[in-house]
Amino acid sequence: MTAAESVSAATDSASLEGKYVYCIIRNDRLREFGEIGIGSGARVYTVNHQDLAAVVSDTPIVIYDPTRENVLAHEFVNETVMREFTLIPMSFGTIFRSENDVRALLNSTYQAFTDVLDKMQDKIEFGLKILWDRDSVVAAIERDNDEIRRLKDEITRNAASSTYFARMQLGRLVEAAMEEASNRYVNDIHEQLKDVSVASRSSKVIGDRMILNAAFLVDRKDEKAFDEKVKAISLQYEDLLTFKYTGPWPPYN
Repeated sequence: MTAAESVSAATDSASLEGKYVYCIIRNDRLREFGEIGIGSGARVYTVNHQDLAAVVSDTPIVIYDPTRENVLAHEFVNETVMREFTLIPMSFGTIFRSENDVRALLNSTYQAFTDVLDKMQDKIEFGLKILWDRDSVVAAIERDNDEIRRLKDEITRNAASSTYFARMQLGRLVEAAMEEASNRYVNDIHEQLKDVSVASRSSKVIGDRMILNAAFLVDRKDEKAFDEKVKAISLQYEDLLTFKYTGPWPPYN
């Protein structure tokens, strides 16, 4: 293939119109959501199969870069749909070539989508990341742990003669106490949120300061109770922990 033919083929591919899929909902009739879609406000509407529908917009068949603008457009559509419907969110950049392909997806996975929608009915998700102030936590540990406080005082009083091994022992004791404190905080927070959430899933923490990176599935009727409980816990730990709380989101996790 010549360079000119390659350019022509790429242009033809980009000019083909496909269907960008945002999410799956339970709905048996055509529904319009406005011109809010990815790619400069594309019209967002449903493609239906029985009582399921895919929320889509028309799009060139291209690979969308996950820029802030594109990701926010994708999320905004799902947030708009979520105000009225329980939904199964699709991954960013999911494109099908035609409405028939979208209907084929709905047909082939009809039972699976129906089962998930039943389980997710009237459920929303909240994200909770918790970071700690290491210096404050260490200070609290030193106040409460007799052995650590005694060893630290001994090293401080005998700074000139204290051994490398004594300092190593103190470091090991502090690290072990930090790990125990982290587990205690996380377990307590999960326990306090258990009565106002349906389920939770923890993800890998990021960096040295984060001790919890979790998503909580919450029944819509418990949204206010969950919100109030998170605020109460954050006040309980305000001198030690920083809470980063987001949502409500579709049930991505």
